[in-house]
Amino acid sequence: MTLLGKPAPDFTLPASTGQDVTLSSFRGTRTVVLVFYPLDFSPVCSMQLPEYSGHQDDFTDAGAVVLGINRDSVHAHKAWAAEYGIEVPLLADMTLKVAREYGVAIDERGISGRAVFVIDKEGTLRYEHIEATPGEYTVRPSEVLDKIKQL
Repeated sequence: MTLLGKPAPDFTLPASTGQDVTLSSFRGTRTVVLVFYPLDFSPVCSMQLPEYSGHQDDFTDAGAVVLGINRDSVHAHKAWAAEYGIEVPLLADMTLKVAREYGVAIDERGISGRAVFVIDKEGTLRYEHIEATPGEYTVRPSEVLDKIKQL
């Protein structure tokens, strides 16, 4: 089931920045890139999120904000962000409720899959890429930036 072309499911989650983040708060002002990933401190995720963080200025210039989401706690997010220099907000979806709404929860493993969703300023889901397995990381930040520029 795809969410493409439909309103993105709204949510509010606690973030590594210390505040709660509500998806709909970006409506009318910013494109949102949701980066679902399985686990803090895991090898592939420790490549992926720092890479997105390293492109944060490019996303800002494109009028977008990047939000990382997984089931780890805010405390784990803060420690991981400090160790790896990750500056994008990391959201704690500890019950996998948001991952389920986006179709990326892997309930039997208690994690979310690896996926990227781009939500336009009106709150409509315009791009989605869900990796076949959580260990894959095939869509890089530069490709996501290209998709944003095509909106």
